[in-house]
Amino acid sequence: MATALKNLNEYSTATFADMADKKFGLVVAEWHKEITDALSNGAIETLLKHGAQKENIFRNTVPGSFELTLGAQFLAQHEEIDAVICIGVVIKGDTKHDDYINHAVANGLTNVSLKYNKPVAFGLVTTNNLEQALDRAGGKHGNKGVEAAAAVIHMLSF
Repeated sequence: MATALKNLNEYSTATFADMADKKFGLVVAEWHKEITDALSNGAIETLLKHGAQKENIFRNTVPGSFELTLGAQFLAQHEEIDAVICIGVVIKGDTKHDDYINHAVANGLTNVSLKYNKPVAFGLVTTNNLEQALDRAGGKHGNKGVEAAAAVIHMLSF
């Protein structure tokens, strides 16, 4: 469903298990820091809301969204990490760089998830402009970080 038709903060908790003993790794891109910080905060607040312990949430940064994949792998390889949430922003520009980055990150995160048999959330905001990114970082469409955190909680409850 298109984000314009759904608020990213709306999700079902019907199947959520207790997250008190789970450990989460966050990988946050520094590019568009004001947006990724808002997304990261949304993810962390959601984890805490559903029982995660603050000391069990490990936030790491990478330079940009392209580096999310390797950052996720660095965290996922640790047995004590139960799930990884990746946060980044790619805004369409004058070239096709966004297509290459989005595709590489999507494939890379899927591969990390399958390699380590752990949930790895795709908290990547991919938009045409800055306004759309802000709308998905706590603006009128909610917060993609909230959605990413809810997705890993759901998968850990599977």
